[in-house]
This record gives sequence, structure tokens and C-alpha cells, in this order.
Amino acid sequence: MSREVRLADIARARSGDKGDLANVALFAPNDALYAAIVREVTPDRVRGHFGRFLRGGVDRYEVPSLRALNFVLHEALDGGAARSLRSDPLGKSYGSLLLRLRITLTDTEAAAVPDAPGPPG
Repeated sequence: MSREVRLADIARARSGDKGDLANVALFAPNDALYAAIVREVTPDRVRGHFGRFLRGGVDRYEVPSLRALNFVLHEALDGGAARSLRSDPLGKSYGSLLLRLRITLTDTEAAAVPDAPGPPG
């Protein structure tokens, strides 16, 4: 059996930008959910989730000691804040947008979902 959830229901995110790169870090509240996020949130899924807004590749870095994944999104800001004609040319919103991604949890992982996920600890 499995259960589909939004990342926002189980994780927290922080994002930023530099030039035409956006950076998104995802943080899981416990080891079981970190394992699910590692399995489900692949560079290909992230690339597909952002679709036409992301012209380049996606690098993923695992930080197990923090139960975190860090994604670097290339060519994500239409040239960067100084060059873009987008209404929001910064990477600050990419974290909240990634939290909309839906992933599948096993029953064991679903049982590990806290009532209100907080920072890893």
C-alpha cells in the first residue's frame, strides 16, 4: 500500500539564486522521510516539475547528516535578476514551488509523517 503526499506536507525548503542558477535545499524531519525524498525527488523529476522555466540541467547533492538534498538548477532564471524580463527573476520562490511536487510514500514512511514537520533535529 502507498500514499501520495505533497513535499510541503513532509519537508521544508530553502532557496536562493546567483546569476542564472537557482539553489533549492529540501530538509526532511526524520530518517524515514529522508529516505523517501532521496528515492522520489530525482534530478529528472525536479527538471520535469519546473518544466519550461528551467532550461538547463539539475545537479543533486545529498547531505545525509542534515537529512537534506540540495539541488542546483542551471539556466533557471532567464539570465538572472539583472537580465530577466520575468516578474520574479530571483530563485527565492523555487523552494515553495518544489514543495508542490507530489511523491509516493510506503505505509511505513507514511507512519513517520509528523503532525507538523519542523526543522530536522
